[in-house]
Order: sequence, then C-alpha cells, then structure tokens
Amino acid sequence: MNGVTNSVLRVVDHFAAAGDDVAIIAPQWPGAEKFVRTSCGRKIRVRRIASAPLPGYADVRVAATSAATMRRHIQDFQPDVIHLASPTILGGRAVVAAQKAGVPTVAVYQTDIPGYTARYGMPFLESATWQLLKDVHHRATLTLAPSTATRDQLIEHGIERVHLWRRGVDTSLFSPSLRSAELRATYADPGEKLVVYVGRLAPEKQVGDLKVIHDMPGVRLLIVGDGPDREALRRLMPRARFAGFRSGTDLAAHLASADLFIHPGELETFGQTIQEAMASGLPVIAPRRGGPVDLISPSRTGWLYTPGMLDELREQASDLLFDDAKRLAFGQAALESVHKRTWPVLTEQLRGYYARAIEQHLATRPAHRSAGLSHSAT
Repeated sequence: MNGVTNSVLRVVDHFAAAGDDVAIIAPQWPGAEKFVRTSCGRKIRVRRIASAPLPGYADVRVAATSAATMRRHIQDFQPDVIHLASPTILGGRAVVAAQKAGVPTVAVYQTDIPGYTARYGMPFLESATWQLLKDVHHRATLTLAPSTATRDQLIEHGIERVHLWRRGVDTSLFSPSLRSAELRATYADPGEKLVVYVGRLAPEKQVGDLKVIHDMPGVRLLIVGDGPDREALRRLMPRARFAGFRSGTDLAAHLASADLFIHPGELETFGQTIQEAMASGLPVIAPRRGGPVDLISPSRTGWLYTPGMLDELREQASDLLFDDAKRLAFGQAALESVHKRTWPVLTEQLRGYYARAIEQHLATRPAHRSAGLSHSAT
C-alpha cells in the first residue's frame, strides 16, 4: 500500500459505483488477489503481470512484460481510455501498446523516480530516468501532475500537455472525532506531546530527520508505517514508538490522537498523508518543496521549512507543540482547508480529463472505436 495504490483504489471504487466497466493491470506478487472488491459490492478483476522484487526493497515489484502482452490485455478489454498510474516500466509498455491499439492514455505522474535514484545511491541514473519518463509521457495523450511544483518540474524537463489533478481525502474516515485518550496513552506518557509521522520507512522519506524531534524534552515521536529502514530507525531513535503498518479506522484514530504531524520527505509529488492529517485536525510541518507547498498554508495550517534545515524544523515544531492555543487554531484551519477535497469531486474531475483525452484522440483518429475504462497500475 502506498499513495499510488491508494489513489488507484479510490478511483476504481468511484467508477465502479457509477456503473463504468473497469479493469486493473498490475504486477503479480505472492498472495496477490485476483479481484478488488469495491464499496458498492462489485468485484473488479486484476490482470496480473509477471514481476520481480526491487533489489533492496522487496515490497516494490518491477513488472516484466512486453508491449505485445499488454496489447493483448488491451484488446481483450477494449477500453475507451487507459489510465497509467505513475508510469515507468509497466506504464511504459502499456503506452506503447495503447498507441498500437489506437487507445488514448492519461499518464498520472505520482512518483519522483529521478529523485529517488540519489536517495538509493544511484545519482548517475537520474538523467536516464528523466529520459525514460519523457518518452512515456510524450507518448501519452495527456499527463496529469498532482501539484503545481510537480507540474512546473515536468514542463521544465520538456514534457508537454501537462494538466493539474490533485488527490482527494476521505473526510468521512479521517476526523478529529476519532481522537482517543486510551490510544494516546499507549504511546505517550502523561503530559507529553505526541508527534506523528505516517508513511513508508524508506530512504526517500528521510524519516531519520525526525531525530531532532525525538530528542525534544516533553515530546514523544510516533512512527506509523513499515519498510526497509525500520530497524535502523529503531536504533537511531530508541525513545520513539513504532506502530507498524495501519489502515482504515485504525490509522485514522492514530492520526487524530496525536498533536502534530510532520512529514520530512523532500521528494513528495503530492503528500496524501498530509491531507489525511489535516482532515484529522492536526497542523502539519513539511519541507518547502514539491506537493506540500500546495497543501500547507504557513502561519495558518502549519509550517514549511527549508529543505535540510533541521534546526528550523525543530523551532517550528516547538512553536506549535508548546503553544496550545496556536496549535488548536492551526489544526482547525487545517481541517477546514480540506473539506472540499473529497474523492468524488476529484474523481469526477479525472473523468473530465478522460473525456478530453478521448476527444483529442478522436480528432486525430476518427476511426477509433472501443468501450470501457481501464487502469494500468505500475
């Protein structure tokens, strides 16, 4: 589970409830299910593609397939449009297959793969990764970026036909009403302030930067999530509480029971957990880079700090943690700021982009004809 998967499931759930035909193409992994059950009771088939674990991070699967195989899947389903979720390897094969099959594509840029190369010790691959992404997105009918910073970044790298499509948040799930004194007491001692991080425990998330919060007197750090850095982070921050992977109401209760949310990652194209924390009534602190710039209003819903300036992060955290009135005011403003960012609203906007892609495609290939919606997830 990650931000890409979450957004795909939300979109599929909405379209399934609306009566659209949807298919998912995704990497195979041990124990993977063949269907996704939606909230309306429909079962959506997942067409699995052979894959291998990413070296050093087995939970991430790298698809191994050909454009010819992808084309057979496309011809079998006959979609009106193909949604490429964070396309790289699988999405790259899919966009080539879609071109040959005469189907329009909407490529959704969600992961800063070039930025990840440096975090994983391979900065020499950044240029080549951008070239791969440019090829994929140039072949797509439309590209959607989740934030203004990401949109501008794509345009600066020569990618065209880029539009803005943000993410929704489930305000019926994430809510201050789930705050639990009992849950809070399992993590923090009486009188301590509780700071929470939610996300993968991986190099690109820079969770180790929270050491400056871990060492603050009167503060307890709660880390929710799992990943390859878990044990190293436990050793680095022995006073922190590690809750592991959480989801649904359990995750929402963990967020609502904290005092402050901090996300230290500098490579976020959007920042879905930031929105979820805000919907839970928490002020948020994050680096002044990428998606968080769109989500956080400094001095109103939280703070943005200069990337790499951890003393600044510590000062901002202290400002909110030890001023109860300010923290509560920021939290209320954060809650109000996300009320209209619901998934139904954002998914209908996505439907509009699908229609635009189909229209543009038909304008150049009037003989195109097909039926259904398909989602290809990397």
